[in-house]
Amino acid sequence: MLDEANYTPRLKSIFKDTIKPAMKTQFSYTNDMQIPRLDKIVINMGVGEAVKDTKKVKKAAEELTAIAGQKAVVTFAKKSIAGFRVREEMPLGCKVTLRGDRMYEFLDRLITIALPRVRDFRGVKPTSFDGRGNYAMGLKEQIVFPEINFDQVDEVLGMDIIICTTAKTDAEAKALLKHFNMPFTDSVGGK
Repeated sequence: MLDEANYTPRLKSIFKDTIKPAMKTQFSYTNDMQIPRLDKIVINMGVGEAVKDTKKVKKAAEELTAIAGQKAVVTFAKKSIAGFRVREEMPLGCKVTLRGDRMYEFLDRLITIALPRVRDFRGVKPTSFDGRGNYAMGLKEQIVFPEINFDQVDEVLGMDIIICTTAKTDAEAKALLKHFNMPFTDSVGGK
């Protein structure tokens, strides 16, 4: 049986034991607090079909809760847009913010299980950084996660995954994610 009190996620212990010293020598930091680390991971699912059927948002929130291991929050429209038939306070999607051990567990499952299951996967874009050390990527299907039962999926939904780090520059953030074995296209053999 798994002892919750003494359990440390695999990527968290790898970060402490190997990634921190490697980053310290690579960027010649003088203090351990200068070393970039993961801050949070935000997963967002927009449900465009929610305009016609609001039950689809509830189903998407249940699936996102299963994927993240933490309860998803339903997001609502801030203002009405007549062209899209959207009214103010209408449920349009869901999101979840992961920190701590759950964040490391999700990143581990994303890199080792979910991304290799994507069809025609050649790696993730190395240019999707925002200039402040945060990385954003999108998945077209939620069914690449093993928590989702393929037979019970009504509709294939995509999701946005934003990995926030404490890195000051994109180069530091990219080096940090490369140490976590993030499969960037330049390291896989793409462009």
